[in-house]
Amino acid sequence: MRREAFKMYLKTDCEAEYEKRHNEIWPEVKQLLKDSGVFDYSIFWDKETNLLFGVQKTKGDTSSQDLGDNPIIQKWWANMADIMETNPDNSPISIPPKEVFHMN
Repeated sequence: MRREAFKMYLKTDCEAEYEKRHNEIWPEVKQLLKDSGVFDYSIFWDKETNLLFGVQKTKGDTSSQDLGDNPIIQKWWANMADIMETNPDNSPISIPPKEVFHMN
């Protein structure tokens, strides 16, 4: 099992829409994540900074951050691009923080 964290950026006043879209996450996105070994996946929002902080566990070596070549993920990115800070290919700007402490 592998743990992974990453931060992304939400555009101003888009928190409700971001939450709505994730409450209605497409079944094919959810299935792809599961099939890729992603489980126990949470995204947190910091109201003061509009920072999104994702944390996930994976079985194997693939995480959600490794699925960018998949057409389902590319379509999801395009759907989310209007409310997130993105790269030119619509992928969310995603920055992995350095882990400095972990307790089992």
